[in-house]
Amino acid sequence: MKQDPALARLITYWESLTPVTLGDLGEFYASDAEFQDPFNKVQGLPALSKIFHDMFERLHEPRFHIRQSVQEGREVFLIWDFTFRIKSLAPERVRSIHGTTHLRLGDDGRVAYHRDYWDAAAELYAQLPLIGALMRFLARRFA
Repeated sequence: MKQDPALARLITYWESLTPVTLGDLGEFYASDAEFQDPFNKVQGLPALSKIFHDMFERLHEPRFHIRQSVQEGREVFLIWDFTFRIKSLAPERVRSIHGTTHLRLGDDGRVAYHRDYWDAAAELYAQLPLIGALMRFLARRFA
């Protein structure tokens, strides 16, 4: 199935996101866009931009790789992998998170709603030295 050109542009934007290209967020997101992930729930471009600026401050080489997209009208679902290195914790180790995103496009084609779904416990906490050991212990105990 052929991908919508606007969606293809959005995916290219996310896969090539840098601190410099964050300035283009308004081309893809409505000024009052809602955003939610396991750690944040914000509305508006300034708040959304701050989250991603913070990401670049804390992480080395954060990259999104969109593996699949599904669009039905204004509803979009993305399946992605996010790779990164944590600056303050073993910066040589590449870490990865697998997740999905639900987008709802507004009348103008820009994103009005963005919600990321991923398992923070398994995908992030379990990879951290002290917390990870505890998470793995608890997982074994409850299995």
